[in-house]
Amino acid sequence: MNLIVDIGNTRCKCALMERGRIAAQRTAEGWDCGLVVDWLRDGSVAGAIVSSTRGDAASVAAALRSRVPRVVVFTSATPVPIRNAYATPGTLGCDRLAAAVGAAALFPGRDALVVDLGTAVTFDLVTADATFRGGCISPGLALRFKALHEHTARLPLCWASDGECLVGTSTRDAVTHGVVNSLTFEIEGYIARMEALYPGLCVIFTGGDANFFAKRIKNTIFANCNPVLRGLERILEYDASEEHLD
Repeated sequence: MNLIVDIGNTRCKCALMERGRIAAQRTAEGWDCGLVVDWLRDGSVAGAIVSSTRGDAASVAAALRSRVPRVVVFTSATPVPIRNAYATPGTLGCDRLAAAVGAAALFPGRDALVVDLGTAVTFDLVTADATFRGGCISPGLALRFKALHEHTARLPLCWASDGECLVGTSTRDAVTHGVVNSLTFEIEGYIARMEALYPGLCVIFTGGDANFFAKRIKNTIFANCNPVLRGLERILEYDASEEHLD
């Protein structure tokens, strides 16, 4: 078994994985060793990888090293099994690169677009030759609602609703549908333009708002197939092998 720790902007996700299969998964607002302590008792965890967008990966890894034989901290210097064509790899978020690795592992030989709908929305392209090409970053759903409320005098703080509407008949409805529709149209437009460039493009939705938008967007989408967790496990396996020494 491998232990995967993915600490994002909003949540910490921990998973026990074996050969691409998630055996157990837990989520919390932040890292706590108590999240995984029962997984480590019988010594079945052979390796662990820690990825964090918050800068605390080293301290989490240090807490695991007394219980796990091999612990990898995922950084921009960690070898990965795909080519990285990003111009500034040192500034690339670990979660974005891990998702690209996961997409290449889940859909080998295909062009893939990973849309991560979390605190920020990221669109990242992995081409069929297993190369990460880069992508785009924009504000996520909750950030858009928060920005409208905090940077105007009278607009209320709203949140997403299940209804679909193009015309709001109250200020609250106008904000709610305006934010949801704008992000929906952004995603649809981005996918359409990428599909024109890459026919047969595989589109993967992940992140906290993935299911919300997967229901709204008319496309063949693989939602929440955990590309980040799968990518981190693949990176851990790659680090343990001699593949990266070739």
